[in-house]
Amino acid sequence: MIQAHDKDALRVVMRGYRSNSEITAFVPTLGNLHDGHLSLVRKAKEVADRVVVSIFVNPTQFDKAEDLAAYPRTLESDLALLKKENIDLVFLPKADEMYPEGSAARVEVDGISDILEGDSRPGHFSGVATIVAKLFNLVQPDISVFGEKDFQQLMLIRRMERDLDFGIQIIAAPTAREDTGLAMSSRNNYLEPEQRKDIGPNLYAEMLKIKEALLNGETNYLDLQVKCIDALSEKGFKPDYIEIRNAADLAIAKPENKELVILASAWLGKARLIDNITVNTTVNI
Repeated sequence: MIQAHDKDALRVVMRGYRSNSEITAFVPTLGNLHDGHLSLVRKAKEVADRVVVSIFVNPTQFDKAEDLAAYPRTLESDLALLKKENIDLVFLPKADEMYPEGSAARVEVDGISDILEGDSRPGHFSGVATIVAKLFNLVQPDISVFGEKDFQQLMLIRRMERDLDFGIQIIAAPTAREDTGLAMSSRNNYLEPEQRKDIGPNLYAEMLKIKEALLNGETNYLDLQVKCIDALSEKGFKPDYIEIRNAADLAIAKPENKELVILASAWLGKARLIDNITVNTTVNI
C-alpha cells in the first residue's frame, strides 16, 4: 500500500495508473475509519482496478473550532484497516498542503447548501464541496464512492460533479448499520454505552414508523414529523430536524411526490446523529 503525503507524490502514482489504462475508484474520508467506511472501500474494489483513499481532517467543513479539535485522529489504526483491505494508495496530506497560505477560492453549490444540514451547520457544505473538488482534481479518478447515510452531501457531490464537468461516476453505497439499526458513524464514539446500545437505535426505529405510514398512504407530513420529534424527545434525544422531502431535489414534499426521503438529525448526549430513509410510495407494504 503506497502512502502519498503531498500532491506531487500523488500525481506521480496516478499518472502511472492512467498510463496503464487502469480504472481508478476514489474514497475520500476524514479518517477515524469504521466498517461504514470500509463498506465504501469494498464497493470501490468491486468496480475498479485501483482504489485510492484519502484521509484528511478538512478544517473548512467544521463550523466550530472545538469540533475540529475534538475530531478523533486514529491514523495508525486507519492505515492498518486499509492495508488489510489491500488498498493501492492512501493520500495523507496536511492542512497546509491542501490550503497553502493565501488560498481564497471556495466552491458553492447553490440551493442545496443552505437547507437542513446547511442551515444547522453554516459553511459546512462549502467546505465539503471545496475539498472534494480539490481532491477530484488531484486524484482524477474514474469513479468515486460515497455513502447514502449523508444523503444531502451525496446529492451535493453529484450536482457539483455534473455542473463542473469532472467526468467522474459517483456511486452511492448503502448506509452501513450496527446490529441495533444505528447508522455507523464516527460520531457514535461520543455516545455512552447505554446511549449507543439502547437509546440511539430509536432514531432509526422512529423513522421506520414514518416510512410505514407513508407506504400506507399518509400525506400529512407535518403531523408525522411532529410525532417523531415528540417520540424522540421522550426517549432522551434533542431533535434538530425531522423532515420528509422530495428525494429528487430535497424540496418540501408534496402529496403528489412519489420518491421521498426522511431526513433526521438529533442530539444524543455529546453526539449529533444523522440518518435518512428513502421511500418509494408507489410500493405497497
